[in-house]
Amino acid sequence: MPATDLTARALLLDMDGTLVNSDAVVERCWRHWAGEHGLDPDEALKVVHGRQGYATMAALLPDRPMEQNHADNRVMLARETADTEGVVPIAGAPAFLSAIAAFPHALVTSADEALAQARMTAARLPMPEIRVTAECVGASKPDPEGFLKGAAELGFAAEDCVVFEDSQAGIEAARAAGMRVVGVGPRALSLSPDVHVQDLTALGVETLPDGTIRLWSRA
Repeated sequence: MPATDLTARALLLDMDGTLVNSDAVVERCWRHWAGEHGLDPDEALKVVHGRQGYATMAALLPDRPMEQNHADNRVMLARETADTEGVVPIAGAPAFLSAIAAFPHALVTSADEALAQARMTAARLPMPEIRVTAECVGASKPDPEGFLKGAAELGFAAEDCVVFEDSQAGIEAARAAGMRVVGVGPRALSLSPDVHVQDLTALGVETLPDGTIRLWSRA
């Protein structure tokens, strides 16, 4: 028997690092941006995951006008959308999405719609019908707005939802929304998710007779 398991009525899924491995693109684009601004690329990469680009830029260049961050973010989004080399599914993601296809779920990502479409297509993953992308929210993770909006779109209370996340910003957003978390991958390991899996092959999924879904780590 697993040491920890969760039950849920709805699932809220991050994309990058959770369903899609886009680390190669993220590293290329953000190393280039950091170099242009005289920043240490390795230090910059420590804070990029989970946030919208403008929020990352604000964290790295706190004295810069936010209007400039938004302008740079538009350029960054276009660059990332055009670059899908090395974008692949997280191990187990195709089978996981198939297993939950009939279950209430939504994508909640810091990517905009174009970038989400590009990366899910490159990874050959089905796009969830309900999506909360960057255009849908006024605040980036770790603000809980995106997850709360995803729950509302699905018609469920926060306590009925389980979030799948890989990043500190994303897990903090889920916690702030009052939701439980399945942490995916190495970035999530030290962030105390309710359940942790190295990838989605290590996740058990079962639909219970009352229609809820049970999730657990096979490790």
